[in-house]
Amino acid sequence: MTNQELTYWVTLALVPKIWTRRKNEIYVKCFEHNPQISVIDLFENRSCWDELLLTDEEKELFSAAYEQLPSNSFMVEDMLSQGYDILPIHCDEYPKILKKNLGKAAPTVIFIKGNKELLNESSIAIVGSRNADKISLQFADNVAKRISASNGVVVSGFAKGVDRQALDSALEAGGKSIIVLPQGIMTFASGFKLYYKHIVQGHLLVMSSFAPKAPWSKEFAMARNPIIYGMASHIYVAQSDDKGGTWSGVMDGLRKDRAIYVRWPETGEKNANVQLIQKGAKAVDINGNIVNLDSENLKTEKQKETEILNNKILKILSSMESCSSKYICNLLGIDWSDAKMKKYLESMPQIEKNKIKSRVYYSLKNSLSNTLALNFE
Repeated sequence: MTNQELTYWVTLALVPKIWTRRKNEIYVKCFEHNPQISVIDLFENRSCWDELLLTDEEKELFSAAYEQLPSNSFMVEDMLSQGYDILPIHCDEYPKILKKNLGKAAPTVIFIKGNKELLNESSIAIVGSRNADKISLQFADNVAKRISASNGVVVSGFAKGVDRQALDSALEAGGKSIIVLPQGIMTFASGFKLYYKHIVQGHLLVMSSFAPKAPWSKEFAMARNPIIYGMASHIYVAQSDDKGGTWSGVMDGLRKDRAIYVRWPETGEKNANVQLIQKGAKAVDINGNIVNLDSENLKTEKQKETEILNNKILKILSSMESCSSKYICNLLGIDWSDAKMKKYLESMPQIEKNKIKSRVYYSLKNSLSNTLALNFE
C-alpha cells in the first residue's frame, strides 16, 4: 500500500465525532459500490458523498478532516521512517481475530511496532485489577508462563497490577506478548526503550488505535479494553471489582458468548470474581485449570447469610401460630428497627401478614407449616 493511501486511511480513522462503527460502514459502502470508491476518492471526490448517504454533519466533518491531509502525510512518512507500521482494517496483515470479535466496531486503523506475525497467532488475554492482591498476581504469573510454554501470545493492556505482571512473566519465560496501549503509539518512547530487547527478538508487538501522538487518558483506557478482549481467543480474569474496566469487559464478553475464565477466590477475598462466575464465566484455580463447582459453591457470602437468616425466621414461625415482627427481632437478637423487619418479612414468599385489632402479626402460609415443622426438627 502506498504512503498516499495510508495517509487517507489515517485521515479517515482520525475523523472526530464519528463512531468507528460508522466509519467502517462508510468504507464497506465504498467497497461494495460499483465501481468501487477508493479511500482517496472518499475525500477527493465529494460527489460520492450523497451516494454513500453521508449526513450533512458528516460532510462537514470530512471537509474539516480533508484540511489535515498535509500534516497527516508528514506524520505517516515520519512514522514509517521510525519503524512503525500502519494497518488499515482491509489489509491482509490486520488481525483477523479482532475483526471476528469486534466486527464493525474493530478499529479502522491500528498503529503497530514489533513483530507483525504475532497479530495472527493464537493469543490469550490476562486481565484484572490495577490494585490486585498477591494471589491475583501469582495467578497472572502462572497463566502467562503456561501460555508461553504452549507457544501462545499473551495480550496485555500495560496497566500496573495484573496487566504488567502478565506481560513481564510471559517475556521472562521466553514467551511472546502484545501490548495494547491506552495512548498514541508515538508517546510510548520510555516503553520502547524498556522493552527494546524483546521487540528486536521478535517476542513483542506494541499496538494502538488512537492518534499516534495522543497522550494517555482515562477515556482511552476504557476504550482500549474491548480491543484487549478482541485480540484474544480466551480471556483469563485474575481479579475484578463489581464495576470498572475488567467488570464491563467481562460482561460484554459474556454477552457475546466469549470464552472467559475467572479465578475462583479464596475464602475471605473481597472481589467480584464469584459474581462473574455466577453470570456465566468458567471458574479456574490458581494455575488456570477448570474448577467444577456445585450450586452451593456459587453462592456469595451475602447470599449464604440471607439463607441462614431466612431459615431461622422460618424455624421460629414453624413453632408458633403467629408472632409480631418485634418478637422475631428479639428472638434473633439482631439490632433491626421494627419497620426494617416488617419489610423483610413481607419480602419472603413463604410468609403471610395478618392484621388483628390494628396489630400486625406474621405466620407461615398454611401449605408450608407442617412441612417446615418436620424439616426443622
